[in-house]
Amino acid sequence: MTEFDFLTRRKFLWTASAAAGAVALKGCTLTPPSPSDMSPKAQVLSLSPAEQPETTRIKLGYIAIVESAPLIIAQEKGFFARYGMANVELSKQPSWGAARDNAELGSANGGIDGGQWQMPIPHLLSEGLITKGNRKIPMVVLSQLCTHGNGVAVANTHIGKGFELNLAKSGGADYIRELKKAGTPFRAAYTFPKVNQDFWIRYWMAANGIDPNTEINLMAVPSAQTVANMKTGTMDAFSTGDPWPYRIVRDRVGFLAVLTAQVWQYHPEEYLAVRKEWIEKHPKATKAVLKAVMEAQMWCDKPENKEELSRILAQRKFFNVPPDFLRGPYAGQYQLGDTQKTENNPELAVKYWKDGRGSVSYPYKSHDLWFLTESVRWGFLPQGALGEADRIVNEVNGEKFWKEAAQEMGVAQAEIPQESSRGVEKFFDGAEFDPTKPQAYLDSLKFKSLKA
Repeated sequence: MTEFDFLTRRKFLWTASAAAGAVALKGCTLTPPSPSDMSPKAQVLSLSPAEQPETTRIKLGYIAIVESAPLIIAQEKGFFARYGMANVELSKQPSWGAARDNAELGSANGGIDGGQWQMPIPHLLSEGLITKGNRKIPMVVLSQLCTHGNGVAVANTHIGKGFELNLAKSGGADYIRELKKAGTPFRAAYTFPKVNQDFWIRYWMAANGIDPNTEINLMAVPSAQTVANMKTGTMDAFSTGDPWPYRIVRDRVGFLAVLTAQVWQYHPEEYLAVRKEWIEKHPKATKAVLKAVMEAQMWCDKPENKEELSRILAQRKFFNVPPDFLRGPYAGQYQLGDTQKTENNPELAVKYWKDGRGSVSYPYKSHDLWFLTESVRWGFLPQGALGEADRIVNEVNGEKFWKEAAQEMGVAQAEIPQESSRGVEKFFDGAEFDPTKPQAYLDSLKFKSLKA
């Protein structure tokens, strides 16, 4: 049985033309595909009074990177409307800082109710660690949106200096140290501090013997400024989501040094999280939103939908890039390193519903714990946070909503994770994270910046 075979006959019937597959798409413009280029939208379900959501409205923020695809597809392919959420508003955010500020406001005050988040932003909002006046904004994580789709691009000025997965063996690590000694430290950027794209570049550097706190300079830059900053020489590397690393390569201002899929295959990426107060007022609407996003994730992963997916996301109102910038990441096709060596591996591709470890969409608590442990590692949280990890994770993790939504949708029991942990996680350098022993993982790491 595939991940799509569990759809019940009553609830998941598509029109005959949709069942026949997506119509072949043509052209490469950024304008909306014509109706004849699109597969039919999902049919609206006939919901009983007990199934009707308390509201049809929610405002969700997103950033124009591949992690947002399930939200965009849920809107564009009619999955939100299918479950009674006919008035969902997607709000494109210019930066993660803006998304944070809008989450503080809430939609009633001109902000957003939730949306796409790097981890552990939902936890930081809930704890009041990144908000104005340290105001706590309780959030609930409803699902993981995807795995993979991130990489570190390096400026062309560093061609031939050994930038690849294993910097220690290639000479890249020595080169970075020489830059530091010369008074021109390597400058690496990410989209928001103390969250996953910051973690990815820190882990890659540290695993190769480079202390990211002392031997390179780190900075935050919004995704949309990536290409401009690389062209002007204000940064040497950028850690972010597709299509931006891919665009740096295609615009010939840099090269893709490493994929996060190489650093940690099937790693957790970004998540759907909503303000807790909205969820408490609208529990049925919460599950309706979640069902729509989950079905959109299934749609995104179907091979026959990849071309249409690329065309939809490429539009000016969403990513504003040529569709070709997305076709590669969805096929696992990249040009890596300064030699532009072709990597063609579907297991490195962006995945939304299922990967080699099982469920992508399920919000495993063990992944929440890894992000908190890394936060402690780099001094973003005090060491005492590990002692409070159960509370922090349990207050934010919404796996119960995911399970309830999956069961109501008719997802086969075998497709619903039975454990809150995905088990031991393995990284490219041989390190392992056992979620039953986070302190042991922390103790094993050479570079860290612990604080009381």
